[in-house]
Amino acid sequence: MNPYEAAQEAAQVVAKLTGADRHDAAVVLGSGWGEAAAQMGDVVAQAALADVPGIPPPTVVGHGGQLLSLDVRGVRVLVLAGRSHLYEGHPVETVVHGVRSAVFAGCETIVLTNAAGGIDPSVPVGTPVVLSDHLNLTGVSPMVGPEVPDGLPGRFVDLTDAYDAELRGFAHAVDPSLSEGVYAGLLGGAFETPAEIRMLRTIGADLVGMSTVLETIAARHLGARVLGISLVTNFAAGVSTEKLFHAEVLAAGAAARPRLVALLRGVLERLAPS
Repeated sequence: MNPYEAAQEAAQVVAKLTGADRHDAAVVLGSGWGEAAAQMGDVVAQAALADVPGIPPPTVVGHGGQLLSLDVRGVRVLVLAGRSHLYEGHPVETVVHGVRSAVFAGCETIVLTNAAGGIDPSVPVGTPVVLSDHLNLTGVSPMVGPEVPDGLPGRFVDLTDAYDAELRGFAHAVDPSLSEGVYAGLLGGAFETPAEIRMLRTIGADLVGMSTVLETIAARHLGARVLGISLVTNFAAGVSTEKLFHAEVLAAGAAARPRLVALLRGVLERLAPS
């Protein structure tokens, strides 16, 4: 089965699990964001993320592993509280499977959140940052492989506007203090070295992490609009003299939770028809 057929079948299972024929938007919650899920709206249905065919149980601490269907003032929102990563040993098709399934489930808007290392020292730890662009430095792409099946857009997706301007405007309307930045997505499995961070700063990155970029490409290929939001959970290596630990990522997410919930809920409410 090709990955697009697998995502279409998964979307049918999502409809059964949630009791909703379609959803309007999807939110993927990264490390430290998981506890925000049930606070964004009214929970209509809930299941294990691994109940969706093709989505393995999350193995990373801080990824809740839940699939939620929310009503946010009339906007039906699918929440994936967890994601798959390349560094877990998953192929790229698995990494983007959740997002592809969400688009086939009707989601025209995809909100991707993540925990990121801050390269810009002027952006404090605990601050959410709206993504304006990205650098895919993972070495892979979801558009590599056999030709896309007939009836779907061709593989050469235009990423000029990878992160939707209107959605970014919604985020700034909710929280005018937000800054924007360029996110560098790396393979991961280890935090970066100070030399790598100096390289990333030189080529224009403001944030660094181990997710998001592949999901963005897959979502844009299928025509969904994308909003990316990073939570700066630590300063990247060399920006600070502090040692880096995953527990620090989770603690920063917990401290910023009220602001994150307000931001996500505010953006989702603005998707409602006027």
